[in-house]
Amino acid sequence: MLENVESLMLQYVSDVDTHATSLYQKIPKGKRLRAKLVLKIAPPVAESVKFAAIIELIHAASLLHDDVIDEATTRRGIPSLNATHDSKTAVMLGDILYSKAYCELTAFSPDIARKVADAVTKLSAGELLDVEYSKALQLDEAKYFDMIYKKTAVLIEATASGAASLADKSQEAFGVYGKNLGLAFQIIDDVLDITSESEKLGKPALADFKEGKTTLPYIYLYEALDEGDRQKLMHLYRKELTQEEAFWIRQKMQESGAVMRAVTVAQKLGREALDAIASDKNEALEKVITDMIEREF
Repeated sequence: MLENVESLMLQYVSDVDTHATSLYQKIPKGKRLRAKLVLKIAPPVAESVKFAAIIELIHAASLLHDDVIDEATTRRGIPSLNATHDSKTAVMLGDILYSKAYCELTAFSPDIARKVADAVTKLSAGELLDVEYSKALQLDEAKYFDMIYKKTAVLIEATASGAASLADKSQEAFGVYGKNLGLAFQIIDDVLDITSESEKLGKPALADFKEGKTTLPYIYLYEALDEGDRQKLMHLYRKELTQEEAFWIRQKMQESGAVMRAVTVAQKLGREALDAIASDKNEALEKVITDMIEREF
């Protein structure tokens, strides 16, 4: 069924413009996590495929805008559209994907459409917070969680809730699952930026700190350091790191337990997600969580 989602996404863009279609086909597909969620929650019928395609168009649009904001030159290991073309082109293609997704979303119930539209509004607010917080080292854990909820988790929450509505299942329970999955997903992504090598990430390792993104492991690291090391960490913020400096950060992350503390938070969120849908006995959804949180870091 995922192939049907891909075909429908391409069809939606083709309905708009041939140039937009050509540009769209240059975007890497990614894992299609949100589409897979829809198809794991709702029955594999035309309505579910359409909802999955709409959600993935929205996600693709958000990534195009995100790359422009971050001035990213790669996306999933290949040159980003703003790098191969220009930022104006990437922004306008993102606008086309957003607009077409909203157009098709009107065919769904007002409740589903409203939840997705509200999620995209929050997503944009999350991007704005991300920009604001990158101006200085952000060490407020509550603000971090508010930002990643809006930037990442809220669309996954709306995806799971909307799919549950299509399947006549509990929107509340699956909303909790989606929200916690999104939060845990972002924390794990933040951890992998520190623990993985560039080849596996598809982007430079330790890029978050250089770009001004203070993620949960860095918040926990700062709390654990003495004053001298705190000053050194502050000095490295938004800096092009040498090999020695990158090694120092990774070493301190391990010594302080900051990485595993962040992983533990993600694992707790994952278990709460599974508890929320335990009565559904959906092994596929359980595997999504366990594959993410039960791994080596």
